[in-house]
Amino acid sequence: MISMTLALRGWAAAPDALAESTLASSESVQAGVDGVASYYGKDHHGKKPANGEYFDMYKLTAAHRSLPFGTKVRVTNLSNNRSVIVRINDRGPYITGRTIDLSQAAAERLGMIRVGVVKVKMEILDHAILPAKESARS
Repeated sequence: MISMTLALRGWAAAPDALAESTLASSESVQAGVDGVASYYGKDHHGKKPANGEYFDMYKLTAAHRSLPFGTKVRVTNLSNNRSVIVRINDRGPYITGRTIDLSQAAAERLGMIRVGVVKVKMEILDHAILPAKESARS
């Protein structure tokens, strides 16, 4: 549980270390971690995020500093209890105090477009296990 908390806050070891930890199990993690979410959209649309695929602001994706690419996370806006499930496909956010950067589509579902930054609860639902060569690029 400690490694999950540290990973969600971006303080954990590199993703290859996470893949070897309990985070890499196929069981769902039920505990939630509070954090701060922001979003990014058209300025990044069509560019390549850290995992190499093209960013699509209309897909339910997110950036996190240390969770393995492909990990699915339920993000709940604490101000309105709206939730969305996103797939980690990028690294970030790189602004102090922020925990996760969401795609514009995810932000719309959470009702956070006008405010831009909200407090959220994050729950890891599905853990991706990265091959050694992919985790080394992160």
